[in-house]
This record gives sequence, structure tokens and C-alpha cells, in this order.
Amino acid sequence: MPPTKRPAIVASSAAGMKRKRTAGGTVRVATSKSRMAQGRMAQGQPDEAKSNPLYDEFIQLLSASQYKDKGIANSALKSHFGDAKYPSLVPIINELTRASRLTMSKGTSKTGESEVYFSLLSAEEATKLQGLDASSKMVYQVIETSGNKGIWTVDVRMQTNIQQATLTKIFKQLETRRLIKPIKSVTAKTKKLYMLYDLTPAKEITGGPWYSDYEFDHEFIGEMRNFILMCVRRINGGLGVGNGVTLKQIVNKMIQANVSRVQLSMEEVQQLMQTLAFDYLIEQRGVTENGEALFVAAKPVTTMCDFGWWDVLSPDFHFRGIRFEDDCYLSAHEPHHHS
Repeated sequence: MPPTKRPAIVASSAAGMKRKRTAGGTVRVATSKSRMAQGRMAQGQPDEAKSNPLYDEFIQLLSASQYKDKGIANSALKSHFGDAKYPSLVPIINELTRASRLTMSKGTSKTGESEVYFSLLSAEEATKLQGLDASSKMVYQVIETSGNKGIWTVDVRMQTNIQQATLTKIFKQLETRRLIKPIKSVTAKTKKLYMLYDLTPAKEITGGPWYSDYEFDHEFIGEMRNFILMCVRRINGGLGVGNGVTLKQIVNKMIQANVSRVQLSMEEVQQLMQTLAFDYLIEQRGVTENGEALFVAAKPVTTMCDFGWWDVLSPDFHFRGIRFEDDCYLSAHEPHHHS
């Protein structure tokens, strides 16, 4: 039986691949060089990055903190790189755009002129945007800049100059991929806002804990007010007595009793206490050594007294002694008026 012939290895190709001849024909075998190139593309790093100082400088510039939100203007790129280097940025920008690492958007410069802005995306963000066309990426970036306050669909159309029919398809595509989500505002329930999928809407949009399903929750607020008033009275031992209770003590009591469906912040509890003060149900009585306000339950105030309205017509009305229901007494020589 004749010996089996070893497959011959032919010279490597320009793409870093080696051809190996077998009994069934010629196959390609990836070398370490080609595998490195594939790894770079998988990480969203284009071939322009290979030992290119201009690429490194471009990435470092766009990674600066002042350009992370809005991006860098095209004029700023020209000013930074100069007329000699600026034209060489074109292939770098094209490669980064194809790898979804770079997005472009329209904006207004400090002088009021329209400009193109470039923003660098992380490798993770680039993976999310893979497969999207330029218009979809532009819409995503406009929505991203709005943060947790969202942006109206009308404003997206004005900033991108995309037709409504196309924009609706883009919204649906981004929603399907869980990149954005529609939300409503308590100030305009019929209009639609968009924000990034993983963001929590700001309190200005949802109304905070005082709103439920975009409706002002009178019942919840009433329950919280009653609980605070009960705490103030019990801790102080009655109406207008005791040394007072601090805001921090009230917050701790609410947490211990677990009376709220959501965790209320110190500022939100203070808002509730302010409404009680405006209704003259509680009042401030001094401060602690640390400067914290002390609150007690307010005494009822009334203008009712022991005379009728017809007594006001009496000529000697201003010289009578009057006793009010809260035991406040105005003697005859003190001026007093009833209105």
C-alpha cells in the first residue's frame, strides 16, 4: 500500500490566510494574524486603529469629558487637527461609523450657525446599534441627549428632519430592540415622549409620588398628612404641648410604620409638612441645637366671640370687653374691631 501523501501548505495570501491542499481540494486556514483582525471587528475596533497615531489622537479627543454629552463640532476638529491632518480623518470617521462607534448629529454652534457634531460610543453601545442605518442612529442619539426627561416626537422630527412616516417606523424598530420606550407626562397626557429604555423618568414627567397613573392622588396625600399629624400629636403629647418633633423623626416614623407605597425622601415629607403648616394644623416651635426645626400641633384659631353681629352696631362697641372661644380676652380699653 503506497504511503499517504502529506498535504502541502501553499504560501499565505495577502489577507493573512493560508491555503492547505487536501484530498478533497484546497481549504483556507486562518492564521493568528487573521484571527486578531476578526477579534478587532468583534470589539467594534476598525482596521484603521492598527498602529495609527492619528486614530489614537482622534479617539482620545472624543473621549474627553467636555465632548461626551453633545459631542465635538466639525469646526473644532478642523481647529484641532489643522489643514494638514484633517483630511486624513475621513477614512477613520467612515470606519468608526461602519463599526457603530461614531454617530453624527446636527446642532447649533455658539455663534448660532448649524454644525455637524461627532459623538463616540462605547463598544457596548456600538453592539446595541449594529444593524441600524444612519437615520435610526441619529434618532437614537437625539433621544439619548434628552436624558430622563424625554423628548417629544415633534422635537425629534424637527431635529432630524425625517419624515413622519419614516420616523414612525424608526420608533417602532428601536422599541422592538428595547433601545427606547414611550412615556407620558402628567402635564400632557395625550402627547408621547421617548427616552432610552433603561432610564427612569424624572419626577417632572411622572409627577413623583403625588401622582398615580398620571392622576393626582388626593387619597394617598391625605393618608400621609393624617399620619404626620398623628405623629406630631403623639410625640408631643397633645395640642401645642411638648418640645416639638423634628422632620427627621417624622421620616423615621414613616419608614418604621411602612405607611407609604413608595419611599419618600426628606424633601417630599417636608412638602407634606408645609401643607399642614399652611392649613394651620402644625406650627414651628423653636429649633434644636443642630438648627433643626421643631414642630407641634397648632391650637385651633377662631374669630368667634360672645357677641352677635348686631352688637357691632352699638355705639359703645369699641369700649366693651370681649372674650373669645380660645379664652383670649380683650379688655374694654383695648381697641378691637369686628369685621
